[in-house]
Amino acid sequence: MSLNAVRPWRSIERRKSRRIQVGRVAVGGDAPISVQTMTNTPTTDVKATIEQVQRCAAAGADIVRVSTPDEASTRALREIVAESPVPIVADIHFHYRRAIEAAEAGAACLRINPGNIGSADRVREVVRAARDHGCSIRIGVNAGSLERHLLEKYGEPCPEAMVESALDHTRLLQDNDFHEFKISVKASDVFLAAAAYQQLAEATDAPLHLGITEAGGLVSGTVKSAIGLGNLLWMGIGDTLRVSLSADPVEEVKVGFEILKALGLRHRGVTIISCPSCARQGFDVIRTVAILEERLAHVTVPMSLSIIGCVVNGPGEALMTDLGFTGGGAGKGMVYVAGRQSHTMGNDRMIDHIVDLVEKRAAEIAAAEARARAAE
Repeated sequence: MSLNAVRPWRSIERRKSRRIQVGRVAVGGDAPISVQTMTNTPTTDVKATIEQVQRCAAAGADIVRVSTPDEASTRALREIVAESPVPIVADIHFHYRRAIEAAEAGAACLRINPGNIGSADRVREVVRAARDHGCSIRIGVNAGSLERHLLEKYGEPCPEAMVESALDHTRLLQDNDFHEFKISVKASDVFLAAAAYQQLAEATDAPLHLGITEAGGLVSGTVKSAIGLGNLLWMGIGDTLRVSLSADPVEEVKVGFEILKALGLRHRGVTIISCPSCARQGFDVIRTVAILEERLAHVTVPMSLSIIGCVVNGPGEALMTDLGFTGGGAGKGMVYVAGRQSHTMGNDRMIDHIVDLVEKRAAEIAAAEARARAAE
């Protein structure tokens, strides 16, 4: 029986959207909400860009976007796509030729604003290239770059202006019988972005790419993104997302997954439940958690682990996690397995012991899943 069946108050009913493909990754419909990020290396530095894409993929990124501002970048894109373990989205602004070149280079998706790449004929050429090369398209609307006529009409960036822009761009693609597209309406203001996405969700069945754009640094941007994206996801809105941080793209991936994990929408890796520590702690909780996060980052099998400094909340938290350690006295604590007391362990050996338990349990789960797949 699933957790949501037992606890219906934890259930999120996702908005019904149609499904498209970004390379081999399905977006929309009942597909898992995918996590994206974007490289910040010069695209023409192929080696550095490939290395960054690979690090992001190892952290869990389902899709990675790469900026292609000039012809040299679209030439480099071909090699980047060939070496990437995940689908690559080409970020296009203004020049329609870059979109065509990116499609020819193997991009899985083109991020464009159809309204700013030129005439209807040029839009048709881009759509033809996307169709010929199996690309999808993301219509990317930003509050900071709305069309002049919409700013004149509404006086300022607002949800209505952003949604009108998105739907105008949508019609440009639909007029060319192209329907493999998703839409984003991003803003750095949490309220503006959330309101725009809510209105857009009611106006179209296209899959939606979520983001709070230019959210800020690692701490402030994480908070803004968790509030904005978390509220939309809680309402069932969103099919793919990017957390935009002034930080290493790998951090964007980590934060994106943590938001989804907190809402029960994706399950990947070890979720550590830990106390903030206090004078009652039987071991250095903060240091222990930091080390465990680093040493368990390679584990992709979903598992829960409680690390609690004392017996006030430790046993109760351990009841609800796969593995746990609760601080006691005399330099040792209690190890819990599947919610039950298992054995005591010295604090000095606890980290290595927990890593070993997690890795063994992850291997057992992976093996069981492999046997189940083989038996189907």
